[in-house]
Amino acid sequence: MTPEPWPQDFDLEVFDEIDSTQSEARRRAQAGERGPVWIVARRQTAGHGRRGRGWSSPEGNLMATVLMRPAIAIADAPQISFVAALAVADLLDRCAPGHCTLKWPNDPLLDGRKAAGVLPDSAGRADGTLDWLLVGFGVNLAASPDDTPYPTASVRSVTGLAPDPDIALGVLANAWKRRFEDWQGRGFGPTREAWLARAHGIGRDVRVQLPDETFTARFEGLTDTGALIARLPSGGIRLVAAGDVFPVAA
Repeated sequence: MTPEPWPQDFDLEVFDEIDSTQSEARRRAQAGERGPVWIVARRQTAGHGRRGRGWSSPEGNLMATVLMRPAIAIADAPQISFVAALAVADLLDRCAPGHCTLKWPNDPLLDGRKAAGVLPDSAGRADGTLDWLLVGFGVNLAASPDDTPYPTASVRSVTGLAPDPDIALGVLANAWKRRFEDWQGRGFGPTREAWLARAHGIGRDVRVQLPDETFTARFEGLTDTGALIARLPSGGIRLVAAGDVFPVAA
């Protein structure tokens, strides 16, 4: 993978070890740091994913968070998940061409197994705009955990080679900048179409897990705001704005 120049206007801070890049970025955002800045760790002692779930952070993988203060509406913040997932897919395409798909809303997969995690976080103002935005990225370059309820993969397990994390970071940072600027400039439509072109499980039955219920439905697409369109066995449509989705074995 060819190195890319660091994207203009973004600062970079690298830690040999830290609790988590997401926690450090949140502390900085709450303290008033403006960004944009990428915060990167060689090792994390308390990496975490959605809903506080632990995130394995072995050395050789990519662990990073970008902190920004973009002028966007709070209502549009959920779309960031799709922007970030596409940026990771751009990186994985460079590492393992032809293997990457995306599971709703923001899980990058390699050969159907989870290979990365994306964790957006933000705070809003009274006027309905964002005060700050964080997006955490964890990409399994060298290794993947084996103690998870879902199958996982790494670039190394798929291709036999683990990319250099520093080179991978440069590719990801440039992909994020391109994808974010495209979304900000052209709206969600092109991002939605790009995501659907990679959608894992579209047209097939999935198990939708919500905090208070679980149901099975056919994954039929996305609304123009990013909600999952689920066709129920009764024939009715249900829109899911947030939740976990898992494939149903044929």
